[in-house]
Amino acid sequence: MPLDILSTPVKLGDLELKNRVVMAPLTRCRAPGRLPNALMAEYYGQRSGAGLIISEGVVVMEKGVGYPDTPGIWSKEQVEGWKQVTEAVHAGGSLIVAQLWHCGRVSDPELLGGEQPVAPSAVAMSGHVSLLRPLRPYPVPRALRRDEIPGIVEGFRLGAVNAKEAGFDGVDLHSANGYLLNEFLDASANQRDDDYGGRIENRARLLLEVFDAVATVFGPGRVGVHLSPSTTRHDMLGTDAWEIYPHVARELGTRGAAFLFVREKPEVTPRITPVLKRECGRAMIANDELSPEAACALLESGEADAVSWGRAFIANPDLPWRLSNGVALSPGDEASFYAAAENPAKGYTDYPSIRR
Repeated sequence: MPLDILSTPVKLGDLELKNRVVMAPLTRCRAPGRLPNALMAEYYGQRSGAGLIISEGVVVMEKGVGYPDTPGIWSKEQVEGWKQVTEAVHAGGSLIVAQLWHCGRVSDPELLGGEQPVAPSAVAMSGHVSLLRPLRPYPVPRALRRDEIPGIVEGFRLGAVNAKEAGFDGVDLHSANGYLLNEFLDASANQRDDDYGGRIENRARLLLEVFDAVATVFGPGRVGVHLSPSTTRHDMLGTDAWEIYPHVARELGTRGAAFLFVREKPEVTPRITPVLKRECGRAMIANDELSPEAACALLESGEADAVSWGRAFIANPDLPWRLSNGVALSPGDEASFYAAAENPAKGYTDYPSIRR
């Protein structure tokens, strides 16, 4: 199948992309002190051949972190650090949106000054806390009080304010992979009996309130939403995914969202992505282990308007050019996906570009 379609421009809401290749968000743990830095600017700038870059998860509040050395966007110092990144990406001709993130129960008191992680309900996950040693099980989170929820919404809004000041072209709300906004959607994690739990309209309420809040900053045409209806990551069960996600898509469509970013492997059947695109009526970015051929098929069929890769961008900073020219992709070094303290550039900015 011809790969030319990858190189064609596309519009996602108010975002005009030079091509249909999107860099998916990738946690890389290269921000000591939660501060974006010059090394990160170099990394993102190297990958500015993408039509759109979605940043790694950017934590909107200090008590929302879940991993070491992930960057935040709640302070002036962080805003100044992000300006280096957005300037580097824009100099390369790409757009970049900030993925606004609250990790919810996917955290540990060691990362939160001794406090419990918060979640919709006091339901612990299985497994062990990522990247912390010695190994320890995920703790039982503290259920957010009803009067605390407006503070979560305001944290996302302030994150959008800071993202705009930092030069981002928009934001992507992280409501996937078992983090806080996703936890509210999923009945296995959300066992509340108030107006944020129970029926699907209530479980979707927080995400939609957050969307409305950040849309006052950027306008809805520069706000996308990240969804993973079929994931089981971090104990998400999605037992009523075919009910709640079409509802979410419809509501986001009426609000004029820029795009939905949906993780769904191409071999999954039946596919929920075309249902969500139809219900939303807005642009769709497809993701999850796509081959170039599968990605082009999604574009040709109209199921997606743009396609995205994450891990492939790690070892191939010139990925859009390689895809369009049929050049073999380099493998990534998984041992350096997350920062090695002695040399954070290793496996980060030292992959070569072969674009001629």
